[in-house]
Amino acid sequence: MTSLAAPATDAVPRRTWPTDLPVLVVAVVWGASYLAAKGITTSHTVVAVLVLRFGIVLPVLAVAGWRRLRALTAAQWRGAGLLGLVLSGIFLLETYGVVHTSATNAGLIISLTMIFTPLAEAAVTRVRPPRAFLAAAGLSVGGVVLLTQGGGFSTPSTGDLLMLLAALARTAHVLFMARIKAVRTADEADSLSLTTIQLGAAVAVFAVLAAAPGSGETPWSVAVGFGAREWAGLLFLSVFCTLLAFFVQMWAVRRTSPSRVSLLLGTEPLWAAAVGIALGGERLGFLGLLGAVLVLAGTIWGRRAADRAAC
Repeated sequence: MTSLAAPATDAVPRRTWPTDLPVLVVAVVWGASYLAAKGITTSHTVVAVLVLRFGIVLPVLAVAGWRRLRALTAAQWRGAGLLGLVLSGIFLLETYGVVHTSATNAGLIISLTMIFTPLAEAAVTRVRPPRAFLAAAGLSVGGVVLLTQGGGFSTPSTGDLLMLLAALARTAHVLFMARIKAVRTADEADSLSLTTIQLGAAVAVFAVLAAAPGSGETPWSVAVGFGAREWAGLLFLSVFCTLLAFFVQMWAVRRTSPSRVSLLLGTEPLWAAAVGIALGGERLGFLGLLGAVLVLAGTIWGRRAADRAAC
């Protein structure tokens, strides 16, 4: 909120950039997370890496929010636990997906969540979305089709399809959060505790899967086999992409609007593409580059159309 005593053009940058910059850093590290996950994970170590990634940060979150955890109601525990089951599915789909596709594709395809969520909300509420949003959605979907073709038209890879399912799962997670009353009505102080429960439920799912026969390597064997590079990647995912990112979001949303935070975090696919190309040596080709541009344009246009309709 700008001061009435000063022009908005002078006040806004001074007041928003100290908050915007950390949020933008979170978007960058989230964009880099796809390449980092791809670098330390194989199809046989997905579950083990997930156990390690979230097992590292869970105790820190539990200690930080211990008092609030004890104050939560039984309904809040149940609601957050249910969301944690959905969250486990999201991380499984995303991690298996990024193993079988490029980091660039992964980051851009997952951005379709910004299109799927308003469409799903419209289906539930039976309120037709504006035409501009439908056009933006069509543009994004067309972009994904081009993005997944590489050098020519072909069947999308398994990883591309898994990332598409992950985007749908993220949409379901958002809808559940909006409709589970005990979670929806919680204040900001409870968000740390509710997130801790969600991650705890997800880790429990990963631990059960890791103990099941045929699930791949165990977390212990993966941890022992990791070298310095793999541990650096794991700590980047755990500390920066999970722990730090969550606390920055909580800090920022108290100092600016949730819409502004969401807009800045929405640049994640752009950073995923930049990191994949610059550091991962990935190449899109002409069709892929055109698809990437269409996905980004469609998601930005769709977000703005949805925001205008909500006003």
